[in-house]
Amino acid sequence: MKIAGPPDIAVDVAGTGPLLIFLHGIGGNRHNWSDQVAHFSGRFTAVAWDARGYGDSDDAPDREFTDFADDLARVIGHFGGPAHLVGLSMGGRIALDCWRRFPSLVASLTLADTSAGAAPDADRIAAFLALRRKPLLEEGKTPADIAPGIVASIAGPAILPEAHARLIASHAALRTHSYLDTLAAVTRFADFPPFETIAVPTLAIVGEHDRIAPVEHARVMAAAIPGARLEVIPGAGHVSNIEAPAAFNAALECFL
Repeated sequence: MKIAGPPDIAVDVAGTGPLLIFLHGIGGNRHNWSDQVAHFSGRFTAVAWDARGYGDSDDAPDREFTDFADDLARVIGHFGGPAHLVGLSMGGRIALDCWRRFPSLVASLTLADTSAGAAPDADRIAAFLALRRKPLLEEGKTPADIAPGIVASIAGPAILPEAHARLIASHAALRTHSYLDTLAAVTRFADFPPFETIAVPTLAIVGEHDRIAPVEHARVMAAAIPGARLEVIPGAGHVSNIEAPAAFNAALECFL
């Protein structure tokens, strides 16, 4: 279904009960969460979205990072909140911004493989963005062309073939300009809430082999958020919900 905008936001919905919303990472879409939506629909209204510019959601030019939390607030309002938010990587950053700006809409936070809190380094960000732009804008490659390299850089060493294929398909489905615009907005954003002010139950989940948002970062983040819990998913890399869905679901189930 689609929630009217602008932009219109596509979501998958299953089950009834308290609202539980899954937010994908920068290389994802709502289908990344199919294992979680199926698992948790037994006692939650489980929702997975396509962020603006992804999947079947509309695009929107000149995006700011805060636009994502605005869209999320609209989705929560459509279903009736507050919502338990589960965000992976970029999705975790969106969840944090939603809590910062719309705290009454958030029942809990699950920050999966999420890096947030450190001040961005302008030079490193510029170099990173140039690296991502070059093949797509200067060399004429498509997201499908660069997907294998990106997946190799984020996956755990023992990723199973089915999970690997899902990550390749997810990255291949990206829209070039939307992906690059989002990448710029995400990496330059730094206005996160101070971790010590977060006043909802919080779970930090991280893959054992995550090289993007490593275990030590998750450990520091969890220690700084009052009452937060930390779960390390053995064997998983940066997209732990796809690489190890059973372990991810068990950790989230216990928390919820």
